[in-house]
Order: sequence, then C-alpha cells, then structure tokens
Amino acid sequence: MKIIKVVFRKNGLPHYFATQGLPIKKNDFVIIETDKGMQFGKATSDIIEIEDEKITVPMMNVVRIASRKDVRRNEKNEEDAKYALKKCRELVEKHQLNMRILEAVYTFDRDQLFFYFLSDSRVDFRALAKDLASIYHTRIELRQIGVRDKAKEIGGIGMCGRGLCCSTFLNEFESVSINMAKNQNISLNPSKINGLCGRLLCCLNYENECYKECRKDMPKVGQTVTTEYGSGIVKEIDILKRSYKVDIPVKGLIEVVMQ
Repeated sequence: MKIIKVVFRKNGLPHYFATQGLPIKKNDFVIIETDKGMQFGKATSDIIEIEDEKITVPMMNVVRIASRKDVRRNEKNEEDAKYALKKCRELVEKHQLNMRILEAVYTFDRDQLFFYFLSDSRVDFRALAKDLASIYHTRIELRQIGVRDKAKEIGGIGMCGRGLCCSTFLNEFESVSINMAKNQNISLNPSKINGLCGRLLCCLNYENECYKECRKDMPKVGQTVTTEYGSGIVKEIDILKRSYKVDIPVKGLIEVVMQ
C-alpha cells in the first residue's frame, strides 16, 4: 500500500492515509477523509510504500489533492475560526468558566467546529456549548489539551539553548518519570528537570536506557562495599564511567572502576 504522512495543524501530530494512487508530493495540500469529516491537511512526506500485513488499523484515504478553490475555502474557514475564537472567549467570561480557550478550528466541510482549551480542573461547559451551537449552527466540540500540547504549538527555547523538542521534531509525547532523573543522577530541583511547560523534560527519556544499562550491578551512594583495600561507604558514583568512590578508613577516598 502507498501511504502519505499528513498534518492538520501547525506542529500537529502526523497521521497516515492511503494515497488512492494520487501523485502526492511532500508539502502538497490535500483533502482527507477522517472519522470527523473532511479535513484540509498538508503532506509532510513523499509517498511511502508499506507492506499490507504491517497495517494493523483501518487506513483512511486521501480524497484529492487540494485545488486553488479548496485552498481559498480553507483560508475562509481559518478566518471565520478566528472570529469564533473571539466569541467563545467572550462567552467563557459570561459563564465565568475556569478555562482558557486557545484555538478554534473548523473541519473543511464545516460540519464541526472544535475549540481547544486549557484548564486546571474539569469544566462543565454544557451551557457554553449550547450557546455556541445556537450561533454557528454546526456540531460543537470542546477539547481540553495539556500544557505539553500548548508548548508544542507555541514553541520556544529550552535550557539547552535549542528549540523545544516538542515543537521541532517530536511527533508523540512519551511518558517521563522522576525515576529517569534519579537514574541519571540529576538534581531533583524543579528548575533543572522541568521544561517550559512545567512538566518533566522530554529529553530525560533520550538517554534513560543507556543509564539503566550502565547502572547495572553498581552500588548506591551510602552503601557499604568491600574492595581490595578494605570495606567502606560509597560516597559518589559516575554512571557513564561505571566507577565509584569509596571512603575507606585510614585509606580515604578510593576510586573503583567496574569492568
């Protein structure tokens, strides 16, 4: 099967669709059939050939390569969505809801209007949805997103001095745990291990497997061990060098390198 990678929003996650024999190239605009209706998207890859048996979920199709008329229609949808966003924010204030509306998006056929929002808690937005439906006469869907999704959309510069991973190359968010920071002997100071979004740094995941492998059989700080110079307490470890320093009475600090 020939497939193509497509995104629907700037910095959005890519999705795969069957090309239906269309000569699609990277950066082409396309009209896609989805479970939410027709969508306007952008191809982010050239055609990819994949063996049929490797496809484990039903593959939806590209309907056509977007025409100039389709592009203009999408531009009109985006312009109207900006006004819908402004109106929705006004209604949020009216209903005194604890939510921050970030974006409004029409499907290409305007059968649905999505509003994406941030909130620290669950929000009863039924009255808001009813007001919006009476104004726009289409199906309204409000979606709560996380702060990591917002950071991906906005972008920024990380503490490493480079663009945020989530907004430059990460397509999916993998789970990150505090144990990853502990495995790598990183200070648990939030300013050191949290990203701009306030969540644990995505990059803690990159070298975690390497650190786990290097940590195998290594003692922990504070553990009593026996060396060729006698017994002592482990004071510090260097995971990547696979070495540790032991405080041995009379001898002082002795470095032990593991094989």
